[in-house]
Amino acid sequence: MAERENRRDRGERRDDRREETPEFADRLVAINRVSKTVKGGKRFGFAALVVVGDQKGRVGFGKGKAKEVPEAIRKATEQARRGLVRIALREGRTLHHDMEGRHGAGRVVMRSAPAGTGIIAGGPMRAVFEMLGVQDVVAKSLGSQNPYNMIRATMDGLGKEASPRSVAARRGKKVADILPKRDEPHAANTAVAEEA
Repeated sequence: MAERENRRDRGERRDDRREETPEFADRLVAINRVSKTVKGGKRFGFAALVVVGDQKGRVGFGKGKAKEVPEAIRKATEQARRGLVRIALREGRTLHHDMEGRHGAGRVVMRSAPAGTGIIAGGPMRAVFEMLGVQDVVAKSLGSQNPYNMIRATMDGLGKEASPRSVAARRGKKVADILPKRDEPHAANTAVAEEA
């Protein structure tokens, strides 16, 4: 009896560990139906494109193909969870700096924005930003409108982002040494004041 109770306790602990893992939200971006004509008629297949994220700085995308829509979505979601990447966000709401991403004929431009701007981006890019947890961003797609290329270009651009912490670590300095000091006027302004 005691062994059974111990096993139950262990099972409860496992359930607790599952609850600690972050919950991921997913967004279905595109679903494509393809048909193949065979002797007896047509066979249909489905391809799904899904973006997954924890809305706290982690995002990934995946695609899945199957004979049924739910199975294609499940495969895409699994692939997206396996390929999650962490992106540093400024103040937990926007990007650190402006950037451009490319993939094939897809080209996107992303800009950080002040608080209250919201997500100004179209279609697939909006899904990536929402799953990432970005609240303020201005983005524009300048190339291919293919959702696969747009998402890959967006991920390419986000991968180029450099936070002050990562730059400081690369240079072997402190974050305070890299960021401009807010209290002191710029050097150019002090030089003008000295001349007058």
